[in-house]
Amino acid sequence: MDVSSSVFDRVIDRSEMSSDKWAKYPEQVIPMWVADMDFDAPECIKTALKERVEQGVFGYTHTPKALVLAIQNHLKSRYDWSVSGGDLVHLPGLVCALHLSVQIFSEKGDGIVVPGPVYYHLTKAPELAGRELHKVDMVLQNDRWLPDMQAFEAACAKQNSKMVLLCNPHNPGGTVFRRKELLAIHSIAEKYDLLVVSDEIHCDLILENLPHVPFASLNEDVAQRTITLMAPSKTFNIAGLGYAFAVIENAKLRQTFKQARAGLVASPNMLGLTAAISAYEDGQQWHQSLLEYLRQNRDYLAQRLANTPLKMSSLEGTYLAWIDASALSVEDPYEFFLNAGVGVSSGKDFGNASFVRLNFGCPKSVLEQALNRIEAALKNVV
Repeated sequence: MDVSSSVFDRVIDRSEMSSDKWAKYPEQVIPMWVADMDFDAPECIKTALKERVEQGVFGYTHTPKALVLAIQNHLKSRYDWSVSGGDLVHLPGLVCALHLSVQIFSEKGDGIVVPGPVYYHLTKAPELAGRELHKVDMVLQNDRWLPDMQAFEAACAKQNSKMVLLCNPHNPGGTVFRRKELLAIHSIAEKYDLLVVSDEIHCDLILENLPHVPFASLNEDVAQRTITLMAPSKTFNIAGLGYAFAVIENAKLRQTFKQARAGLVASPNMLGLTAAISAYEDGQQWHQSLLEYLRQNRDYLAQRLANTPLKMSSLEGTYLAWIDASALSVEDPYEFFLNAGVGVSSGKDFGNASFVRLNFGCPKSVLEQALNRIEAALKNVV
């Protein structure tokens, strides 16, 4: 039986939940910034957590075989990607793995190639580690954000370049890379012998009838030079439970990664493991209903913005709209939205201050209220 859309229509008061999202702004501001949806978790996950808590013992926990199997089945059924259980590295989050990868597979002064604007930890990781950041502009091609491939190759060809940080689906911008596009990226990475770290945390949030193609699944050479980072957290709205995983098929890379994390990066907690098993084994109906709801929200948002100076390109994946506010006669688009009563993410954090990122993973009534505020504020600046 399908999950009713009313599950997603329900407005949940998160003000007393120690929510980062809802604590950032004053009460009168609608928070639509961090990638955290305002939906109740699937019933199967809540049930699994309750049953585990009822067991009453919360000692040190290793990764259950059921989770390894659930991940393998998920990757095979959704992406036709077969991975060995031994290729999986279980983690308390994706961001720590991203930073760790940069620190252990490159040295001070090495160049890290990053197409952007992009999720800020992909640029923060090289900067905090003292690496040289080689930014590559993404450009609109047929209303989709794609790397400027000439600039991408030029960056990869630099003598100090050692690594590419890729975001697929892309955040922000919502591009779902096609196989042909990924093969073009790989051919350059292979040509200059670069390691690729692929952030694929939004892979299960594709809103069009498109396949997600894991970068490492393209061919054997890609598999041997890629660290893939995934998690159920964004899809099933369980980021606070702290579980992610890496797929590292190259045994040498995997061993180096595991050795470097020892004593520094904790193992996932018991409830995160429990939730992940339930998500991948029993969350499919909720997941499909979520995607339909997000499609409707995306289309509603695009329809409303079409009548304003704000521009949004084709959003193929994620629930994060990348909105071009450059046509507004305002000094800071982020402050404009905030003054309108809508707390978005500043495009400056991703690499372009003329944009904002808006999270539409919320009940439609909340999205409608936010858009009403934005439209009212636009009348005073246009």
